[in-house]
Amino acid sequence: METLLSVRDLHHGFGAGGTRLEVLTGVDFEIAPGELVALMGPSGCGKSTLLNIIGGLLAADSGTVSANGSAYGPQPPHALVELRRATIGWIFQDYHLLPHLSALDNVTLALELAGAAMPEAEQRATAALERVGLADRVQHRPDELSGGQAQRVAIARAIAGNRKLLLADEPTGNLDVATSREILELFHELCAGDSELSILMVTHDAALAARADRMLLLRDGCVAASDVESAWGDAA
Repeated sequence: METLLSVRDLHHGFGAGGTRLEVLTGVDFEIAPGELVALMGPSGCGKSTLLNIIGGLLAADSGTVSANGSAYGPQPPHALVELRRATIGWIFQDYHLLPHLSALDNVTLALELAGAAMPEAEQRATAALERVGLADRVQHRPDELSGGQAQRVAIARAIAGNRKLLLADEPTGNLDVATSREILELFHELCAGDSELSILMVTHDAALAARADRMLLLRDGCVAASDVESAWGDAA
């Protein structure tokens, strides 16, 4: 299987001595290009820690991450700026949009900060907003958008940079059931439309996770299952 993301023997803990807590104790998994993968697990199991290490925001104690051919793990975040800019996009539960800017300007600004020049940045932002179904909302500010529309702006911001891996941290946590399903369908459309784009989504919603291509269950510091049927069997 061709691999876009590979995680091998990843370890991370917090604290020292008798108070040290080992959170990740040998995580292993792979994600193929074009795959939408849901990551589940009990609260405090290390889902956000794992996502932050993959996203280059936290150094692992040991182990290796390989994203789109770039290997890292124990390196500090300041050494991975170019990796984050070129390869990894983030989607958050709270959207993280600038309230005084329009949808278009929110996406355009992110591209400019990543080094894109005008008018290319605005053209790419417009195309990304059209791709997520917001062609008629480009001039709306966040307070003029529904929660689902605001999350689509955040998704447009993540895909506009042509990054190959999107990390979505509880992207439907503030949305109702119907809108959550719409966002998941959008994720499927994005992966199907660009066979090189993969999405790793942390979620607490088991019904939503079951609609992903594959589910990873993180438990006791390791991946306890790597498909929906096994995950349900282990969780039962």
